[in-house]
Amino acid sequence: MNQAVRWFTFAAPSRFYALVNALNPWLWAIALLLAIAALYIGFLVAPTDATQGDSYRIIFIHVPAAWMSMVLYLAMAFWAAIGWILNARMASMLARALAPTGALFTFLALWTGSFWGKPTWGTWWVWDARLTSELILLFLYLGFIALVSSIDDMVRGDKAGAVLAIVGAVNIPIIYFSVRWWNTLHQGATISMTASPKMAQTMLLAMLLMTFAFWAYAFAVVFTRAQALALEREHDTEWVRALRANG
Repeated sequence: MNQAVRWFTFAAPSRFYALVNALNPWLWAIALLLAIAALYIGFLVAPTDATQGDSYRIIFIHVPAAWMSMVLYLAMAFWAAIGWILNARMASMLARALAPTGALFTFLALWTGSFWGKPTWGTWWVWDARLTSELILLFLYLGFIALVSSIDDMVRGDKAGAVLAIVGAVNIPIIYFSVRWWNTLHQGATISMTASPKMAQTMLLAMLLMTFAFWAYAFAVVFTRAQALALEREHDTEWVRALRANG
């Protein structure tokens, strides 16, 4: 029983709010330092690619952003499902908080992909399987945001959003495996769990540092947004009144 209590400790909005206050300064510092290191190594230290020249350097932003766009959607669908199934209000708030950040990373992946595609393919956009499924992912994020915002009853909005998020999760494996399932222009995976990386160590280091920087940024922004949602939803509770009285 005590183990269960510890597991669900931060499911309470008041405890979650206090946890975020302690974590966020560190998360912002980590995100800034890692991003600076990643940009320095990626743009100033990593060697020029033999075939693509310096234009390839956009991958140090593009690839981590694309990874984040997919992972954050799965996280959003997971927390939306937990909120729906267990009637956990903090989980539903996390799902709502994840959506704008996921949409941002999806847009960033598409935008940087266009900058990479112009010198590589000779065009800003092609209706490639991976690009198209990534664009659908952006629409899913925006649809989730619009849906939950359009329903005045937050509980009903959470449930409707959960259904959309769960159904939309089928798009994630389509994005990931599209280069294997169809004959696409988009290159295959550069990093694999079962094979050695197909890039120089400095390139790999820059990409991983930027990925961790994006993770820290995502945690900081999502947690801050979830705090705001908690204050909005719990405005008439004792812990919020005490917080306002002390602040």
